[in-house]
Amino acid sequence: MNKKILIIEDEVNIQELLRYNLEKNGYMVAISDNGIDGIQKALTEVPDLILLDLMLPGIDGLEVCKKLRRSKQTKKVPILMLTAKSEELDKVLGLELGADDYITKPFSIKELIARIRAAMRRIGEENTDEIPEGEKPKILKARGIEIDHEKYEVRKNGEKVVLTLKEFELLKMLVENNGKVLTRDFLLDKIWGYDYAGETRTVDVHIRHVRQKINDEEGSSQMIETIRGVGYRFISEGER
Repeated sequence: MNKKILIIEDEVNIQELLRYNLEKNGYMVAISDNGIDGIQKALTEVPDLILLDLMLPGIDGLEVCKKLRRSKQTKKVPILMLTAKSEELDKVLGLELGADDYITKPFSIKELIARIRAAMRRIGEENTDEIPEGEKPKILKARGIEIDHEKYEVRKNGEKVVLTLKEFELLKMLVENNGKVLTRDFLLDKIWGYDYAGETRTVDVHIRHVRQKINDEEGSSQMIETIRGVGYRFISEGER
């Protein structure tokens, strides 16, 4: 069955451009021109991916993103933010609120489709080629953290931790490669599915968010270590 994409965008020209190119690439498309209607459509129709404009009338894209991430129906739906703003703060804030990715207007349709396809692969176990499926433990355990592959759930000392899909995949990748330094470029390629051409800020924001959610405070006992200028690694107790 074709994947369904919900476009929440108030500019008619962009709506038509996106609809034409997405349908041409085999996607079903629904459109909303404001945040309130967009939230309602997302909750009732539950698309496979949401393209969300940042600047919307009434309720802006950041608030829409926040509400969708709080809802049980849409908390795991990939959100790709579209913004005419180039300021770093807007991009970072969108990621902090749970967006999986962002793209700045004007954008290349080819790049947009590539990012959509990368996001669509997340349920298809895009990272399972490193370890044969039969050899993968159903639950990864390290430092009081339990990562359930099948349920996409994380617990810290028995308490459930709510992560976005990208945060989940990032933490899982680090724990699976316990002790190994994973570069930002490697993480971008494996988690986001293609070369971001240097957009390593995306990884940094997600790492910070994961640390906050698992209470990974800076210090000698920190689990996710920053390797300055390179990337990150997960460290089990006693490995420092």
